[in-house]
Amino acid sequence: MIHETAIIDPAARIGEGVTIGAYSVIGADVEIGDRCHIGPHVVMAGPTRIGSDNRIYQFSSIGEAPQDKKYAGEPTELIVGDRNVIREFVTFNRGTAAGHGRTVIGSDNLFMAYAHVAHDCVVGDHTIFANAASLAGHVEVGDHAILGGFTSVHQFTRLGERAFMGLGSVVTQDVPPYSTAAGNRARTVAINKEGLKRNGFSPELIRALHKSFRLLLKSKTPRAEAVEQLRPLTEQFEEVARFVDFIVNSQRGIAS
Repeated sequence: MIHETAIIDPAARIGEGVTIGAYSVIGADVEIGDRCHIGPHVVMAGPTRIGSDNRIYQFSSIGEAPQDKKYAGEPTELIVGDRNVIREFVTFNRGTAAGHGRTVIGSDNLFMAYAHVAHDCVVGDHTIFANAASLAGHVEVGDHAILGGFTSVHQFTRLGERAFMGLGSVVTQDVPPYSTAAGNRARTVAINKEGLKRNGFSPELIRALHKSFRLLLKSKTPRAEAVEQLRPLTEQFEEVARFVDFIVNSQRGIAS
């Protein structure tokens, strides 16, 4: 299952049922989980750990050194979960000593061609990165978030769970959970009602999130007063509590 032209360092650890395509290069201290498919012309550098059932397409670069001028060769790592689809020319970089020391990517994600995840990012599960969506360093992306094609995210920015970034968004501040953001620079324009409806959110919960969005981000109500007004909804709905907590604890401010 390993092509004769592939170059695999003796120190690499390859799981059961792994396929590795022609001319791929697997470096030292790379661990590939069971049943992964590594296409042709893939380069993997370590320390890198990827889980099982991942599918990595041709010309991807996985686990190379961070693109950070302060990086001086310190031992940092990339950790990738299970069942991710990583399409052509995708790049994942390891962490930095000044950051988390690791870049972490969860499971069941889709990274379309030319997507980029920089050093020290943390990406959750079930996300979608459309073509050429790119994260700068230290970005956090919540579960089920969707980044439209050519989305660019500034360093240290957070994207909440189920947040949706429109095509070509330039995101320089935090985007709350369950919200839609778009533009250059991106603004949070609404709760993603249609997306939430398709994913089984009840009408009552969607209305509660919409009310929270309007009160916290679009009204002139002072933040502390708005939070207090929303207390019954935060006690009733866990999702509303997470939405409010994300906004209250934002360090970069909300893209609104």
